[in-house]
Amino acid sequence: MQIKNKNPSKDLLDFSASLNPYPPEIDWDPSSVSIAEYPDDSYYELKESIARNFRCDPDEICVGNGSIEIIRAYFHTVLNPGEKVALNKHTFGEYQLSVTLAGGSCVDLNSPDYSARVICNPNNPTGSLIRKNEMLEIAGEEYEKGRLLFIDEAFMDLSDTDETLIGCRKPEAFISRSITKSFAVPGIRFGFGVGEPELIEKIEIVRTPWTVNSFAEAYCIEAMKHYGELEDSRVKIISEKKWLYDKFEDLGLEYLLSSTNYILLKCPVPASEFTASLLNHDIFVRDCTSFGLPDCVRIAVRKRDENQLLVEAIESCLL
Repeated sequence: MQIKNKNPSKDLLDFSASLNPYPPEIDWDPSSVSIAEYPDDSYYELKESIARNFRCDPDEICVGNGSIEIIRAYFHTVLNPGEKVALNKHTFGEYQLSVTLAGGSCVDLNSPDYSARVICNPNNPTGSLIRKNEMLEIAGEEYEKGRLLFIDEAFMDLSDTDETLIGCRKPEAFISRSITKSFAVPGIRFGFGVGEPELIEKIEIVRTPWTVNSFAEAYCIEAMKHYGELEDSRVKIISEKKWLYDKFEDLGLEYLLSSTNYILLKCPVPASEFTASLLNHDIFVRDCTSFGLPDCVRIAVRKRDENQLLVEAIESCLL
């Protein structure tokens, strides 16, 4: 993906959006979609297509206009005013906003009295992955204490799908997913969640009617037929990621090993300065100051020729 700079004669290579650089090819024609009728608000066909890939039942699935809507609908459904939700320190900021909008507040994991916990797995922006066995232990511990567990697996498709909790979750666990990253279609706006049927029914009432438009519904049904092809994406991403690790080491830069399609890089100067310097080379990376990491940037893994341009730009900034 490229975004336009203020200078219309130049394009920026966007390493800030962590999209699959090798998405499956979907033979889909938008003109075949009828816009003369409302979508089926139960989205049963769409849920069936998801259920077949994730080995769950359609009544365990809710849908939304991107994973953000799933996150907000979930907390509006489960939180009472004043209840607390535990978050990791460096993670996606939408959780805190959604909790606040639902009347709750966020605390760290050392707090003894939270009613729900959020885990982003793999975590954004660090790329760290908690393995399934450990996640099941965490889920069990939270269940014994009567707490809810929200798991955001937005990047799991580009990490290790064997580690998902879909299909083996505990009753109190809810899992959020998105096709935005894995199929590189942020414009489609589609996310879904997996949880207990009773909770799913409540969330489906809270969400906006016909929230998934006909184009997004049709695309997602077709994309689910190509879900297995994401294995090829994962293999190629791993190869490019290793190449970037080697280049960062050659440049003397620190980074975190990542399980998915982005890398957290420690900057030699404040992240805001480093980001501005790269912009002068037409490279856009994610300043992680908003994550509480003012000395780090998040860099998407892209194709080799684009990754080469990134490395050359970083090298120039270090001179």
